[in-house]
Amino acid sequence: MIQLEGLTKRFGDFTAVDGVTLSIAAGEILAMLGPNGAGKTTTVRMLAAILQPSEGRAVVAGFDTRSDGIEVRRRVGMLTEQPGLYLRMRGGEYLGFFGRVYGLDAETCQQRGRRLLEQFDMAEAWNRRMGEFSKGMRQKMALARALLHEPPVLLLDEPTSAMDPYSAKLVRDAILSLRDERRVILVCTHNLAEAETVADRIAIIRRGRIVALGTPAELKRELLGPPVMELRLAEARDGALSLVSRFVEPLAFGPDWIRYETSQPETVNPLILRALTGAGIGVVTLGELPRSLEAVYLRVVEEQ
Repeated sequence: MIQLEGLTKRFGDFTAVDGVTLSIAAGEILAMLGPNGAGKTTTVRMLAAILQPSEGRAVVAGFDTRSDGIEVRRRVGMLTEQPGLYLRMRGGEYLGFFGRVYGLDAETCQQRGRRLLEQFDMAEAWNRRMGEFSKGMRQKMALARALLHEPPVLLLDEPTSAMDPYSAKLVRDAILSLRDERRVILVCTHNLAEAETVADRIAIIRRGRIVALGTPAELKRELLGPPVMELRLAEARDGALSLVSRFVEPLAFGPDWIRYETSQPETVNPLILRALTGAGIGVVTLGELPRSLEAVYLRVVEEQ
């Protein structure tokens, strides 16, 4: 549903986006991470047919952003970091105005608008002037606007910025439900925990180039090495370490715990458990030590 081929954008001598090639399938959420100025927002604006690329091409929902900009914009729901609301309007008036821009009739605008506001726990906003809204409420109103015409493609730039944890969860849940409806969703965010929660794949962009791409698990394996397992025993047993050492080389250990690294946990872990239980050694837990997406991101950014 989204296809980028050598997408490039220059502003004078400055290259903001440099030869990005990427595809995002229907029903997929891709999170784009990167430092400020990395090219995330410029990429989103080209995908929305707001900016024309200097080189390369982008196809969104089957339409080329250069030659079919109007058709692209009809099929895209876009949330920018600065929502740009008409603050003198009431919530219902605002959604009705944008609904008419997208060719929706008044009844459809009202039904969809009220449903979206209820979903974001702000039904009372229908009759309130948006100048009275908090920053989080304004962000949720902008997201409701982006979803009003039920677009097949969503481009979300910092969708939960300025939101309290409860509101942010409502928005994340909404994003996940939209994936189930086979939409294409691109999320630009600095919130690494959020990216790991909602995204099927992560793209890390730096100086206009994609420098890492994959699922969170793939990126962790590629950049942080094999997973580290921790084995917790029911009691301290001298023979446990020698049994584990038959299959892997322990990284660290204590009286009742052992850590080891393996690239094949699905094969190695059952062998270790079988050996320990066969020797009468009780196992409390065996699991992978959590590794954060932050560690992956910092490794990529620091290496570039």
